[in-house]
Amino acid sequence: MACFTEIESPIGPITLIAGERGLQSVWIQKTDKNKPALDSLKRDPAFLREAAAQLTAYFAGELKQFELAIDARHGTAFQQAVWQALRTIPFGQTASYRDVALQIDAPKAVRAVGAANGRNPIAIVVPCHRVIGANGSLTGYAGGIDNKRWLLAHEARHAAGDLLTTIG
Repeated sequence: MACFTEIESPIGPITLIAGERGLQSVWIQKTDKNKPALDSLKRDPAFLREAAAQLTAYFAGELKQFELAIDARHGTAFQQAVWQALRTIPFGQTASYRDVALQIDAPKAVRAVGAANGRNPIAIVVPCHRVIGANGSLTGYAGGIDNKRWLLAHEARHAAGDLLTTIG
């Protein structure tokens, strides 16, 4: 049975939903249009403790790659391929929709990649915020463009901190 918990973050409250196979949803409450139905879910923060801890560490700049079981079986095969490709975009970096289309060997499916990106139910952990327009523009984000801008700036700041530590 699926369960949920809520955490506070710098971009507002976030709801986490998981099932037996892993994390199913990371929902940014204030802005994300893809609101999950919570009525039939059990509130179980203990089951989601690791996911909550990793997201908290991410927001503190202490975690750059999530190590969580993901349950994305509710997406189509194409969506799942896109979401898997998103997980390969490194912390602090971005890729264009075309880059993702090329990565999944579907070079003519740029718009379909954008649609799959917009339907990603596991925001932040499956980093759809790292996908930008070919011209560098911050195009749509279900969690809101302001949150996308914040997440990218947060990652750039902490990725730059790693570089300074390495050089210094």
